[in-house]
Amino acid sequence: MNRLNHALGLLLASVCLLVTHPCEGVSAKPNILILMADDWGWPASPLYGDKVVKTPALERIARDGVLFNRAYCNAPSCAPSRAALFTGQNFWRLEEGANLLGTLPAKFPVYNDLLKKAGYVIGSLGKGYSPANLAAGGRTENPSGPRAGKQGFDGFLKNLPADQPFCFWFGSTDPHRPYKKGSGVKAGIDPAKVQVPGFLPDVPEVRSDFCDYYLMVQKFNDDAMKALAALEKSGRYDNTLIIITGDNGAPFPHGKTQVYEWGVHQPLAICWKGRVPGGRTVDDYTCFTDFAPTILEAAGLSVPLEMTGKSLLPVLLSGKSGQVDLQRDAVFVGLERHVGSYPMRAIRTKGFAYIRNFAVDRDPNNYSRRGGPSMDYMIAHKDDNAQLRRLYAASFGPRPTEELYDLQRDPDELTNLASDPKFSDIKRKMSGRLMAYLAETKDPRALGNGEVFDNYRTWDAKGNELPVVSKQKARADVE
Repeated sequence: MNRLNHALGLLLASVCLLVTHPCEGVSAKPNILILMADDWGWPASPLYGDKVVKTPALERIARDGVLFNRAYCNAPSCAPSRAALFTGQNFWRLEEGANLLGTLPAKFPVYNDLLKKAGYVIGSLGKGYSPANLAAGGRTENPSGPRAGKQGFDGFLKNLPADQPFCFWFGSTDPHRPYKKGSGVKAGIDPAKVQVPGFLPDVPEVRSDFCDYYLMVQKFNDDAMKALAALEKSGRYDNTLIIITGDNGAPFPHGKTQVYEWGVHQPLAICWKGRVPGGRTVDDYTCFTDFAPTILEAAGLSVPLEMTGKSLLPVLLSGKSGQVDLQRDAVFVGLERHVGSYPMRAIRTKGFAYIRNFAVDRDPNNYSRRGGPSMDYMIAHKDDNAQLRRLYAASFGPRPTEELYDLQRDPDELTNLASDPKFSDIKRKMSGRLMAYLAETKDPRALGNGEVFDNYRTWDAKGNELPVVSKQKARADVE
């Protein structure tokens, strides 16, 4: 029934496209522009309630299109998150592409491959699928597309044939760490106005660290605004499907590399001004795996059956706000190897988050030497008092096999209810739904072959293959 409803939704979306713009050939195909930040997580925008940071690019695209309240990366780590985005498949299906410093085998098609065959001009700027060894997977260029060169996006647009659509990836390295300590306060960002989440200590060091992070979020948005200005100047803005987001959560303890809210929840706005009714806010759960099917559907191409994502086109074209597709009531996320971490899978809904931790005998530390002042403070002061000990344990301590959080009463996810008998029925249902989905999508962790992830090849920054026993240490050096 779910597949039937989805097929009907796509058929309706196709009819809407024909009605609004019938039979205009190649030029009628939308252009695609993806504006991707590095480690920009929810809720760092005034649109999500943050009272400090400025995000003009996100706000511009949301005004012209749709703001998503419940968008999630598939994995809270750069390379596997991007691999899922490019392929439209859950990262756990991508073999060596599931791990940081792995590779994305060429047998997995990416949306750019399919667009290129359909006549699209492909280009990119900045960070694409990374850090990874592309050649080891049989790829001659980054899945994000060929580099645009010194002239950047402006030059790409100027050299673009008038009758050909394009797909361009604008990949920033901001706001990835490291930051210049104190740069945010020096730039005029007021630390007194920072809203420190409950899983971090509210101390000057943390507030200043957030200001440094916000400064780089703003830099990304400023760069994205320049790209939008160039697009508008070219006359192609209205017929461009624009996606703006970040690849994973904010680089703070309990954020990036964790499947908690701050690790996987992402800012997201999508516009296609000439087709999609704008000024709307949507509450449907969506995952990065949905981007490739959406792009292909908008371009009038078939979506490969192996893609586990579901096109957002019916939601975008619906003209509705709030919960549009009732089936989008949950999202599935996870993580394999980052900097020595538990393999994790999770299901998140409006009410609860359930996490399954595999191989809990491992070191749970997910952080590299680039952890920053907030992490440094928590490590240095973890024994100062009971509250700091609790916060330290929540981000760095060992985990049980199961975690369950009441997101309405405990949005910071600090009180694990998995062993509370009052919540046993909820835990059973959420665990069952998660494991059923993992089995359906052929996750080795659910099929009894999870150790395959531990034996996949990885490489250091110089392209040297890493021995299995060295993977954890090497990742800490290059993340």
